[in-house]
Amino acid sequence: MVGGRAEAGSRRHTRAASAVVPFPRGGAGDRHELARLVPSGRSLLIVLALVAGTLVAAWGARATSVFAVDRVQVLGAPPAVERQVERVTKDVLGRSLLNVDARLVEDTVRALPSVAGASVDRSFPHTLVVRVQAEKPVAVARRRDSAWLVTGTGKVIREIEPGSLRRFPRLWLPKGAGVRVGGSLPASFAPATRALAAVQEARIPRRVKGVRSSSGELTLVLKRGPEIRLGDPTDVRLKLAVAAQVFPFLARDAAYLDVSVPERPVSSRYLNS
Repeated sequence: MVGGRAEAGSRRHTRAASAVVPFPRGGAGDRHELARLVPSGRSLLIVLALVAGTLVAAWGARATSVFAVDRVQVLGAPPAVERQVERVTKDVLGRSLLNVDARLVEDTVRALPSVAGASVDRSFPHTLVVRVQAEKPVAVARRRDSAWLVTGTGKVIREIEPGSLRRFPRLWLPKGAGVRVGGSLPASFAPATRALAAVQEARIPRRVKGVRSSSGELTLVLKRGPEIRLGDPTDVRLKLAVAAQVFPFLARDAAYLDVSVPERPVSSRYLNS
């Protein structure tokens, strides 16, 4: 009797363990819900029409005169450099702003010897804006009857009329020195041009009219007053700062101010004959 109950319980346990759970099937309502999520043919046509219209409008803006460039605005450049930039960018006039290759225009402007840097922006509907960082001249290089503006790095910016721009110090080149606009002065003039660039930042109370270089030592020649001996071309900014501080205390007949050792500036007067 006991064995029969155990056998019956075992059969019930086996049937319970092998029971099948039916997976719920979606009804017609679920199919209707899914259908509502799929865009209709009409919606697809509207979207395609909008995309096509946008593409056509973009093509029209590029191909027509809607955004045609009628002005190149140059910012940050002196008049002479502004005219140069306008000349090299005139081919963009009449073209659509959307078709202008800004990087190509920037490279073209930067190639000008008088330009140190440039950036281009579009100002809709009809203006191309070119922002320019012009090269900063520090001296006029002279060779016989020719003259050029040069920068603190010795770069030759442009040729000028001899005798013009007298506010700039003069550097006298030997006869055989090769000079090319966009190129550089001979390397031997690099210390002098760097010193003259530093002069523009110093507060020397006299105009520098030239610089001499002898045996590797630099001397600034002033329009009025003593010359300033800088010595070797190191610590030039410090030496010029010391010269600017000492200059007001010099004697009226001082022949030179030597700041080659900036911690010990030395001045000397002219000797009476």
